[in-house]
Amino acid sequence: MNYKIKNISKENFKNYGDLITTSNKNYESINKDTTDSFFDLANIQIIGDDKRSRLNIFQAKKRNFPLKINMLENHPFSSQVFLPFNATGFLVLVAPIGNKPKIDLIEIFKVSGGDGINFNPKVWHFPLISLENEKYITIDKKDADNNIEIYNFEQSEIFELNYE
Repeated sequence: MNYKIKNISKENFKNYGDLITTSNKNYESINKDTTDSFFDLANIQIIGDDKRSRLNIFQAKKRNFPLKINMLENHPFSSQVFLPFNATGFLVLVAPIGNKPKIDLIEIFKVSGGDGINFNPKVWHFPLISLENEKYITIDKKDADNNIEIYNFEQSEIFELNYE
């Protein structure tokens, strides 16, 4: 399969979650004008009786290409935020919500350096595709062990992702 990598925008990613960016966003000056605050940049969702979230740091390793795409995962009980510490770009590979991912509907987005994303609950996605060694702030449900579904591709569904 041959997928085109698109530059992410709020509009083209809206079915999968939020683009977290301060570009073209209004801000409020706080702390006696020493800080510009950008509020409500993502719709973080926790589903179920236990509403606890957790803030994590992932130390991602730079991915090598071509990258074998042989599975997707989703988080049925929470959204999941990825926000790089530095201005590092990364790729996001997603498929629409469903009982299993529709391989022919996969979309791949490039997230610009300094921006992040928030996956909606149940959105199928490939694990973090970092373009550099980078630390990422992540936010998701506290009980993460029960908050993941994995779909391993059939042999005929496996493909390689190229990126230059």
